[in-house]
Amino acid sequence: MTDRQPPIARREAAADPYAWLENRDAEEVLDYLKAENAYLDEQLADQQALREKLFQEIKGRIRETDLSLPSPWGPWMYYQRTTAGDEYPRHYRCPRPADGSLVVDENAEQLLLDPNELAAGGFLSLGAFSISQDHSRLAYSLDTSGDEIYQLYVKDLDSGAVTELPFDDCDGSMTWANDSRTLFFGELDDTHRPHKLYRHTLGEEGAELVFEEPDGRFFLHCYRASSERQLVLLLGSKTTSEAWVLDAETPRGEFRCLAPRQEEHEYHVDHGLLDGEWTWFVRSNQSGINFALYTASEAQPTREHWRELIAHRDSVMLEDITLNRDAFILSLREGGLPIIEVRAQGQEPRRVELPDAAYNLYVQDSLEFHSQVIRLRYEALNRPAQIRQLGLLDGEQKVLKETPVEGPFDADAYVSRRLWATSVDGVQVPISLVARREVLDGIAAGRPAPLYLYGYGAYGMSLDPWFSHARLSLLERGFVFAIAHVRGGGELGEAWYRAGKLAHKQNSFSDFIACAEHLCAEGYSTPQQTAISGGSAGGLLMGAVLNQRPQQFAAAIAEVPFVDVLNSMLNPDLPLTVTEYDEWGNPQEPEVYQRIRAYAPYENVCAQDYPAMLVVAGYNDSRVQYWEAAKWVAKLRVSKTDDKLLLLKTELGAGHGGMSGRYQGLKDVALEYGFLLKVLGLEQA
Repeated sequence: MTDRQPPIARREAAADPYAWLENRDAEEVLDYLKAENAYLDEQLADQQALREKLFQEIKGRIRETDLSLPSPWGPWMYYQRTTAGDEYPRHYRCPRPADGSLVVDENAEQLLLDPNELAAGGFLSLGAFSISQDHSRLAYSLDTSGDEIYQLYVKDLDSGAVTELPFDDCDGSMTWANDSRTLFFGELDDTHRPHKLYRHTLGEEGAELVFEEPDGRFFLHCYRASSERQLVLLLGSKTTSEAWVLDAETPRGEFRCLAPRQEEHEYHVDHGLLDGEWTWFVRSNQSGINFALYTASEAQPTREHWRELIAHRDSVMLEDITLNRDAFILSLREGGLPIIEVRAQGQEPRRVELPDAAYNLYVQDSLEFHSQVIRLRYEALNRPAQIRQLGLLDGEQKVLKETPVEGPFDADAYVSRRLWATSVDGVQVPISLVARREVLDGIAAGRPAPLYLYGYGAYGMSLDPWFSHARLSLLERGFVFAIAHVRGGGELGEAWYRAGKLAHKQNSFSDFIACAEHLCAEGYSTPQQTAISGGSAGGLLMGAVLNQRPQQFAAAIAEVPFVDVLNSMLNPDLPLTVTEYDEWGNPQEPEVYQRIRAYAPYENVCAQDYPAMLVVAGYNDSRVQYWEAAKWVAKLRVSKTDDKLLLLKTELGAGHGGMSGRYQGLKDVALEYGFLLKVLGLEQA
């Protein structure tokens, strides 16, 4: 660490003294962000060797040259290959073996797309990657800045010719009709909301506007149904949805509405077979917040003809359905855990059995509609991800591929646990946790360990336990890693989500603090050894708990943090603001204003000691603007009463997801881990 003083942003005599940082591309703003980046580099300059060591450690656990599990479709198998030294996987296909195996014939494979060549060393995010129904064309979209605005392309797979489609402000989606010539794509409005659906026929000029959604709360999205016989246009806000459908064989036709929108009615549709008849399957919350399943015939698909197939259950959340010819598969959530239940025609329901107490499980690939197997992705905090094949008729499971961990690794050396903390209102909050066995033995003997506690808690998103190659670098250094499953997430169903949004948002913060306190009270760690982390809406969580209970934590990492929530929600011209009213409320209403004002991280920065902090932003981020982090840090610098590290890193060439290449991502993790080891006094570990 150097003695250099940190950059101090100038304060204006205004209600928001740092609002000038919102002047994107202004020289003064860029100079400040670059000064903060330089300050970070200087403060962490003594960590270069440690960061390189961490980077090499993490990289050394990852199989750099690998082949993904091929997906059979029609006469081909599609797959990806990663190669040592390359930032992105290449996309290939080869003829499908006649014996039904998944053996790749490298002599007959065809390179479909090489993102390494397209990136040319810069940022690249691949949006759509969609093969036409006749397998002759590839539609793909690219974001080259991180702002999530995509350019559309079509590649002729016989000739290799690539056509750039002449459309602007695209959301990146590309959906084929069954004629393999007609594409549907979405356009973004000024607030970055997909609001128009267009139809383009290859070889013809321009595109036809199919649908325009004027309500700023609603996003539109077009997708193919499982049967591949229908296209679905879904219009959705945070609380309400509406589906329109079109026969994929007649792409020039008109979409028809299945159920006109009704406030608070959410439903999602798919198309498949039931008892040999083509049927619409509808997952709807019309009879309860945890959703029920309905069916409707092709001839009479509208809401008044829906028939209940699976009733609403108070203790079981119906999160999704997957359709194949001979079965439909329910993705459920019960007791805080994901569950897969197969309903094969003519058989009793069968739940998938798994070896761990806390895990992550979802349908990764339903494969072809007529397939009698599907693929599940399964992982746990101490178990690398597995792709499991599940027989729909016999229930047989087969591990097709496990993500390798290079070098010495023994899953049994790590122990995963599920704990429960009591929040301030008496609600029990789940915690998922992993550590080396000997670390837990030491904790049992009264030796607390450094703790990395992660949280999110918004939008009903579930933070199910996941395995991380990078995280092993912390676990091997004696850390406990834990996830606080706070209200606002979806881990315990829709009611859990609703209990952490709008007027109940404080529950998310109270739950997180309760989890940290519980882990310390149970001897897992101490406040002096506790580091916390969250990103985006999880960054809001970080900002709020740091204001409310700073003494509980020693270090914090906030990535693309939504910390200027009040000012952002007061500006309807910003991307996504109007659509977020259903999550946070509209602060134009006085009661809502006061509620958000009470927890908004930026407004509630005050003169008190804070933990050491690393804040990361993306200059091209269209979801959480870079200035939220910059303004927050600027205010913290002149308000906090301690001399602990406060660092701001702005990725000037990236967006919400950070840098796009896999090696750059590992370097970012190494920087964050190095920061934690530094501020916790563990650099020699």
